Amino acid sequence: MRIAPAHAVLSAALLLGIAACGGSDSGGGKDTGGAKDTGGAIAVEATDTECKVSRTEAPAGAVEFTITNKGTAVNEFYIYGEGDRVLGEVENITPGLSRSFTVQLSEPGTYQTACKPGMKGDGIRGDFTVTGSTSAAGDTDAKLTAAVTAYEKYVATEADELLENTEEFTAAVKAGDVAKAKSLYAVARSPWEEIEPVAESFGDLDPRIDGREDVVDDGMAFTGYHRLEKDLWKDGLQKDSSAIADQLLADVLQVVAKAKAVELNPLQLANGSKALLDEMATGKVTGEEERYSHTDLYDFAANYEGSKQAIAALRPALQERDPELVKAIDARFAALDEALDAHRKGDGFVSYTDLDAADVKALTVALDAVSEQVAKVAGVVAA
Repeated sequence: MRIAPAHAVLSAALLLGIAACGGSDSGGGKDTGGAKDTGGAIAVEATDTECKVSRTEAPAGAVEFTITNKGTAVNEFYIYGEGDRVLGEVENITPGLSRSFTVQLSEPGTYQTACKPGMKGDGIRGDFTVTGSTSAAGDTDAKLTAAVTAYEKYVATEADELLENTEEFTAAVKAGDVAKAKSLYAVARSPWEEIEPVAESFGDLDPRIDGREDVVDDGMAFTGYHRLEKDLWKDGLQKDSSAIADQLLADVLQVVAKAKAVELNPLQLANGSKALLDEMATGKVTGEEERYSHTDLYDFAANYEGSKQAIAALRPALQERDPELVKAIDARFAALDEALDAHRKGDGFVSYTDLDAADVKALTVALDAVSEQVAKVAGVVAA
């Protein structure tokens, strides 16, 4: 998982003129240049020190960004709303790679764009102005409206499960029952991973709950699930483990309340589904997420389920608009199901350390095939 707020994932912003994202505590200063704008998608040129956005104002509605990484470090691009709420994002843009995504902004106002060289810090930021107003995608389409309603109910259900599971997990930690806490760890995290694009969009709650030890490099305390994971599997329970458990539960309570109140739109579902697949590719299939417990396949499966649920909610609309895409997605899902099922053990999964290079490659190939098709969903929804 990321160490800075993302994931999840979801909707976002627009702009006019030639301007770069302004400086932040990541060290990027105001830039007067900009990526060439040839119309259509808003071009973003990301380097190790600059974030050049071709247009910094646009009318409200669905907008496509194309981000090209011309630097030497892996980069990310974000759209932020009020209170640093993550409205849209694209991650893991390796040097030389271009990535596109479509976002929905229905309300006029000032937003922020941000490139994050090295995927750290607050990013190289700049203002982005949205003018006019429009109905969010789906407001005039009954199937898309129904998709949003269905997915919001799914998020609410998973949020309740997240709270229930985390209460049980933190209680075991506070009781000093290491064996029980270990058995509950992956289960407690699964609902978070399923709704990650929503859950991680609430500012600093994401790194506090799900940040890995690397957050200390950004001046943050190492807390949350992964701090307790380290205590349980590597260091043993510490004097402050109970306090960390209390903070985790308090933070999860906040996320649950916010997640159950959030209002989504169809593009957020489409982008969220793709963002979950990106999470799987950059942290789960690589074994980087669960450094101490090696329960990465549980996270992989939960991210995957969340992605499938978003597509399932959109399915009636997609079936009407692009039935061939639905067939292609179903076929890729079936192949990834088969690849993942090979590593099931009882009610869960084998340790990531049990996988060999061929196993990882098979999962990666199947995941890439799914991601390629799901990436087309936002365009269909926005059409």
